[in-house]
Amino acid sequence: MTGWNVTKEDLILQSERCYNWQRAMNVWLGRGQRKDDWIPFRSMGPVTEMEYMSRKERYDKQLVEKQGISQKDVEKMTVQEKLRILYEFRRDQYEKLSDAVYYRRGWTPNGVPTPQKMYQLGFSDKKMLKMLQDKITADEKNGLNVWGGKYSKDEHPPSTEKHYWEK
Repeated sequence: MTGWNVTKEDLILQSERCYNWQRAMNVWLGRGQRKDDWIPFRSMGPVTEMEYMSRKERYDKQLVEKQGISQKDVEKMTVQEKLRILYEFRRDQYEKLSDAVYYRRGWTPNGVPTPQKMYQLGFSDKKMLKMLQDKITADEKNGLNVWGGKYSKDEHPPSTEKHYWEK
């Protein structure tokens, strides 16, 4: 259509460049971090007691199967307790998903594109690369470059190396 010989790999690379550029601009504007990548509470599952009760069997089953809580203990819990446990579980799952996405994209655990990744994608603007590095340094000082998920002994965060993106 354009007269250019473009492969699907070229299109994927262009998409990645675009997405990283947008994220870097969001960081520049004070956004584009883990705290900004949150889905609405409504999306995390049952929000009200009525909603929980309308699908009680399904949600109770999730507490047993995904949380390892005995059926007997689930039956003793209040609906509010059940809602809290399900929300915390789903929030942790979302944090682990974010961890994996940030790692795969070459971003920091706080979701900031790294200068190394941007340079790899062909961005060489020194001002932008410095801005990203300054943000990463500030995040380090503020303790924000940590994985968000709670990992059990059988699970592992995407990387245990502090500055994995510099390798």
